Amino acid sequence: MPAYQFSVEVTPHYLPEQSAPEDGMYAFSYNVFIRNTGTMAAQVISRTWHINDANGLHEKVRGLGVVGHQPLLQPGESFEYTSGTRLRTPTGTMHGSYFCVAVDGEKFDVDIPMFVLDALSDSARHLH
Repeated sequence: MPAYQFSVEVTPHYLPEQSAPEDGMYAFSYNVFIRNTGTMAAQVISRTWHINDANGLHEKVRGLGVVGHQPLLQPGESFEYTSGTRLRTPTGTMHGSYFCVAVDGEKFDVDIPMFVLDALSDSARHLH
């Protein structure tokens, strides 16, 4: 088992009550579940998101921590949070990465798999 490994699962949701389709504004939340699947404790230091709408608009968002936290996860521990984004189109995609530092000083990146934001379907679909 690798020492430096996190798994990430994302579940997106469309938020019609926070959206204004007539103004070209679609709001989404996404629930993120991060688990340390490695053998070494490590801390999530920062995040990078790539947000793409259906018109090809690309936004790159970087920031420290996740929802104001920099969780230190022991092997097997997990951290869950909900955040959100807005698109100008009813559909789009997001993917990204977390930058992590293990307790032994090793630095590593964790991929956040691409997921679909879709205001047109009742249940959000996943890309795998």
